[in-house]
Amino acid sequence: MTDKKDVQEIVDAVPTGLFIGGEWREATGGATLEVRNPATGGVLASVADATPDDGLAALTAAADAQTEWAATPPRERSEILRRAYDLLTERAEDFATLMTLEMGKPLPEARGEVTYGGEFFRWFSEEAVRIHGTYMTAPNGASHLLTMKQPVGPCLMVTPWNFPLAMGTRKIGPALAAGCTMVIKPASETPLTMLALVELLREAGVPAGVVNVVTTSNSGGVMEPLIRDPRARKLTFTGSTGVGRKLAEQSAEQLLRLSMELGGNAPFIVFEDADVDAAVDGAMAAKMRNIGEACTAANRLFVHESVAKEFGEKFAARMRGLTVGDGMEEGVDVGPLITEKAVANVRRLVDDAVEAGATKVCGDEEVPQQGNFLAPTVLLDVPPTSDIAREEIFGPVAPIQTFTDEDDVIARANDTEYGLASYFYTRDNARAMRVAEKLAYGMVGVNAGVISNPAAPFGGVKASGFGREGGFEGIDEYLEIKYVAMPR
Repeated sequence: MTDKKDVQEIVDAVPTGLFIGGEWREATGGATLEVRNPATGGVLASVADATPDDGLAALTAAADAQTEWAATPPRERSEILRRAYDLLTERAEDFATLMTLEMGKPLPEARGEVTYGGEFFRWFSEEAVRIHGTYMTAPNGASHLLTMKQPVGPCLMVTPWNFPLAMGTRKIGPALAAGCTMVIKPASETPLTMLALVELLREAGVPAGVVNVVTTSNSGGVMEPLIRDPRARKLTFTGSTGVGRKLAEQSAEQLLRLSMELGGNAPFIVFEDADVDAAVDGAMAAKMRNIGEACTAANRLFVHESVAKEFGEKFAARMRGLTVGDGMEEGVDVGPLITEKAVANVRRLVDDAVEAGATKVCGDEEVPQQGNFLAPTVLLDVPPTSDIAREEIFGPVAPIQTFTDEDDVIARANDTEYGLASYFYTRDNARAMRVAEKLAYGMVGVNAGVISNPAAPFGGVKASGFGREGGFEGIDEYLEIKYVAMPR
């Protein structure tokens, strides 16, 4: 494990300014914002607190660099991304430590995010040299029809606090590969990981002005002028559906290209023919990844009444056996939630469900008093009308309902405005295809509790957003199609 001296050295090595036009600089007026450790409440560092003028300066740098970066040979862009991947792999422990300190996830899980996040750089380094168009003869034989793909232009990127590294690499990778410049606004709770990542990209050879980062406590005030600025051509956002709707409204003025990865309310269905032990394993992964603070987290567990007792007992035992504490400590399974407000909101959802008739099987176990900790909680017989069945939980709480009929549980699973991730367990291959087709979600896990993969398109439908990140489709979000007609 990293010792305290090493930890402080890792934090102190992170640049704390704004990165604009290839240079680190203070915010206008010199304002700063504090970054706190959610496990202790202590201040980790103070970083620049950007003003709207700083944001516009970053967009100017991105716009000025766009033409030259778009003309950079694909192989050169590819090799820069590959160097970034190699550097990130070499410094995996430092990045994992930063994420655990500022976000709270246990160190082993943070290491997993570094591996996952790094793969987006490697994947899109390979896609950079595979951007292609088409050629055909017009049906009447009078002309040639060509299509080509070109970078959309300067991009605005807003990344969340729950995956400080991977949500950045998932956007930065395809944008760089496509030939786009960018302004990145990381979450104010977890800016250190992004600041370290941008310094790594500079070392990897990204030219000045191509990647710019502004950290700020005034997200709306800094980003709205950029969104309304005609020099920006794309906005990509990962966060809540409420904020996503506001950003989409603002972006309508300039008709920006949009990618929105928003909230979720993922169902996790255990059919009567499921391997119950495997389903318990999958439910633990789908529910407790990232302390439950993930848009893909299992939010509603539906268990067939014939296996509900067995599943409930085994699942609750696993949840009780988790160790809660500071993610930097060995043996910790569940770290702190991001803020005190987050803890209060999860408690509100649990209390509402219990008042409505749900039974709390576990969740009253003792947790550290200092920090934003919450005991892993299992609720049985959760009323479908309770708040916890309709709202995104974003915490270590698993509400369980029972069912008897396949069509009924699919209808209940789809009865939400969200449509990001879904999961189910069955041994019946015919049912697997049938249910996968009927679930109204952008992603479906069949006998799998973890489905995110850099080689697969990540994204949702309905109020969970639109656009895809990762996979072959991911780079298309940063490319425009141009049609060229040439007489024969």
